[in-house]
Amino acid sequence: DELITALELGDDDLLAEAAVDLPALTRDVSALEVRTLLSGEYDERDAIVQLSAGAGGVDAADWTAMLLRMYLRWAERHGYATEVFDTSEAEEAGLKSATFQVKCPYAYGTLRSEHGVHRLVRISPFDNQNRRQTSFAGVEVTPAVEVSDHVDIDEKELRIDIFRSSGPGGQGVNTTDSAVRITHLPTGIVVTCQNERSQLQNKAAAMLVLQAKLLDRQRAEEAAEKQRLTGGPQDVSFGSQIRNYVLHPYQMVKDLRTDVETSNTGAVLDGDIDDFIDAEIRWRRAAEKAG
Repeated sequence: DELITALELGDDDLLAEAAVDLPALTRDVSALEVRTLLSGEYDERDAIVQLSAGAGGVDAADWTAMLLRMYLRWAERHGYATEVFDTSEAEEAGLKSATFQVKCPYAYGTLRSEHGVHRLVRISPFDNQNRRQTSFAGVEVTPAVEVSDHVDIDEKELRIDIFRSSGPGGQGVNTTDSAVRITHLPTGIVVTCQNERSQLQNKAAAMLVLQAKLLDRQRAEEAAEKQRLTGGPQDVSFGSQIRNYVLHPYQMVKDLRTDVETSNTGAVLDGDIDDFIDAEIRWRRAAEKAG
């Protein structure tokens, strides 16, 4: 509003002040625009990021450690909480793998296009002949799975049969209709309990078993969905990369999908990757619309 007023009034002082504020305003509007594009089913969830060293030996392990620092620095710049779950150190230097979580609204939607192979070209600090080395690391991004410890069961989805217990258990158990068989109609899971003396006790025990079976099934389905989202194992080698980081013979980071590039490699490796991420979100949304 102030910018429009300054333009309408044509006041030189106001226009000069507006010109100073314009870059920040442009960034804010762009950030809001990008946020509106995050409308995927899982976009609003936290992100779990797994890094793994690919081809390139010790340089690839070192590159994996560099990527971990880059993403943690990116989160730190924005004030996002992170939790490193696991790091597996390589024998000589760097990391074989690392897994961490970014905890903020829309972390998965923001980071999911980072999923892929990242390629580094540089003079190897581990080569005593100072030769150029190409190394690769895989980045896997999945949404944090919200697993409940309790499964709600709709009574309308149950068929409960009462029958007389069979087998050992004493006279009271065998002569009354106390055994319970519960069938969960949507899944076909059947649970039977006949060890207790009363029908109510058997039903309660059977419900506990059914709940455990349904929770296990839910976790298996979530694991399958996670596998679908990650697209399976990556080929972490030449020709499969989504972004190149070149430190020698020139300085350049370039994303091969969006063509966004910068020569400020130091800033990128220190977590300044917002331009890449924003372009990826726009690219992904355009690809989804086209598809």
